[in-house]
Amino acid sequence: MTHSLEHLAELDRRLVAAVKGIRLLASVSWPASVQERFLSQWRRGAPSLPQIDYVQPDYAAARAEILAVQAKADPQHPVGDYIRRSTESWRVATEMLDAVGSAEFCAHSIQLYGRPGSRVPGSQLSNLDAARHFISLADELDNEVLTSEADYCIPASVLRDELQAQLDAFFGKATVRVEVDDQLISKAAAGATRIRLRSATCFSEYDRNQLLEHEAFVHTLTALNGRRQPSLPSLGLSSPRITATQEGLAVFAELMTGSLDIERFKRISLRILAIDKALHGADFIEVFRFFLDAGQTESDSFSSAQRVFRGSPTTGGYAFTKDTVYLHGLLSVHTFFRWALKNRKLNLCRNLFAGKMSLHDVVSLEGEFDSGFIVAANWLPRWIQHANGLAAMLAFSLFANQIRLDRVEAEDLVLAL
Repeated sequence: MTHSLEHLAELDRRLVAAVKGIRLLASVSWPASVQERFLSQWRRGAPSLPQIDYVQPDYAAARAEILAVQAKADPQHPVGDYIRRSTESWRVATEMLDAVGSAEFCAHSIQLYGRPGSRVPGSQLSNLDAARHFISLADELDNEVLTSEADYCIPASVLRDELQAQLDAFFGKATVRVEVDDQLISKAAAGATRIRLRSATCFSEYDRNQLLEHEAFVHTLTALNGRRQPSLPSLGLSSPRITATQEGLAVFAELMTGSLDIERFKRISLRILAIDKALHGADFIEVFRFFLDAGQTESDSFSSAQRVFRGSPTTGGYAFTKDTVYLHGLLSVHTFFRWALKNRKLNLCRNLFAGKMSLHDVVSLEGEFDSGFIVAANWLPRWIQHANGLAAMLAFSLFANQIRLDRVEAEDLVLAL
């Protein structure tokens, strides 16, 4: 067994080296100048579809090494199975990037991330059904909720300083740096040691809390913990196969800390509907109008639309489907946490932060955690450090979900009081 684990650890190190130059999201990102040009044309009443010149590096050598690692990993061993799943994910990713800008890109994206019509785990409902539910609820609450929110703006430079102080206190000084980036189209982006904020952007209090809980205390935290793994350094990588769990865990963290507002639920859900529209023929301009009609600003509508079309033709019929994983991942992670409580396995929830892994991984690799082959997380978000509070929320959720709201009448609530 010792020899087997040493062999698998060496295969994992080979995988990390093979994928080192693969930057999936960076490869499909759009320069800020594209937004400036499009919005200028839009305001003149003559918009045109964005044309993106993607760099297409040759991943043939990397793919050959990935396949060689895959062939030598024992699928009967939990770690071998983990490596084979990871190599397969990276193989598809290289083929997707080989096809960047073409129709084939979309097919590989669906293979990695699914599509809007994919079924929600444990239900006959789809991601689209979930998205429509949250959008409908947000629209109903708009007048009641939005009027009560404070109307103020946190400049990017101020937010940078605030986040930097908090991250220095949590991770240690200079472990993670926060920067303002004038080339960033999205509001923020996080890596293992750097969090970037879009310049000339107004951030709300919810934005600040979401950035801290979602980007810093999940994406950055799991990357840093993964990099500390002595035997499986791939746990520090953002393998495409772990995207649904990572994003679901990050949104779940927002939910647990009270940082997830209904408008963010709406933004996430609108992206799923937009991807569905693009897959059914809507071009970039039509999807941009869809976000405008939903109440987003011109700048935010462009940012949302470009997320849908990254790497794909902007003419319609194709999309980058990554954003379908947010609701799917959130519902999966929430179900997993409830399952863990019911089965007295809350330790698995803490193990989920030891690196970047899927829900399948954290269950199948439980023995490797127990043996010490995979080390426990060095950093944990505050909300999961307090197991009693987490258990209370999950216990309440398990029971409350048995109550059928369609059978509850207003009179019942009055009588109950």
